[in-house]
Amino acid sequence: MSIVLHYAPDNASLVVRLVLEELRVPYTTALVDRSATAQHSTAYKRLNPVGRIPALDTPHGSIFETAAICLWLADQHRDAVVLSPSLIDPARERFLSWLFYLSNTVHAEMRTLFYPANAVGADPTAQEALATHTKASLTAHFDMLNTQYARPLETPTVCDIYLVVLLRWPALYPIRADRSWFNLLRWPALHALAQQIEARDSVVTAALAEGLGPTPFSDPHPATPPEGSAL
Repeated sequence: MSIVLHYAPDNASLVVRLVLEELRVPYTTALVDRSATAQHSTAYKRLNPVGRIPALDTPHGSIFETAAICLWLADQHRDAVVLSPSLIDPARERFLSWLFYLSNTVHAEMRTLFYPANAVGADPTAQEALATHTKASLTAHFDMLNTQYARPLETPTVCDIYLVVLLRWPALYPIRADRSWFNLLRWPALHALAQQIEARDSVVTAALAEGLGPTPFSDPHPATPPEGSAL
């Protein structure tokens, strides 16, 4: 099966790369050059009409939206590693709820924090008010997730992989903004999850490919990728 991940370093495509590495699925990558706004090009929008990263080429066509790609991969390659409950497993319902909560709520609110102008325009006062509200909302999400992860993780799922990537970004972005509201040590269960996941071979491989350093989730540093830019 020919798989091509259209990616940019330290973008949402990182979640998909980690899932591919966990599943040991052969794939190649195609850089989407954000410095040239290639995600908005006509060619790229044939793959992802929304103009966001990632997109995944498969023998059946292209897929976009991070959660959709990861769920498709997990279901297609269950013979390799189980990263999601099967269609007949009663745990599937709860798994889907958490996956789309991470995607549609936590990730979506994080995008609002990173790109406030898309929501409220260029007015600094409106942007500051939005940032204050969003930080409080994200803090509440992490409080709840910390409770959910109070028990040790046995085997990771797509949700766990998605979550640790979401734990990376608030420590680094927005670059020219106050990020003191986020300290992963405030949420010890989430910190432990980050350490556990980043020790996996899949993360070591992905971190090397995207220049993320040895502690990409528990103690993240700005990416120094061998190609492309995270911004």
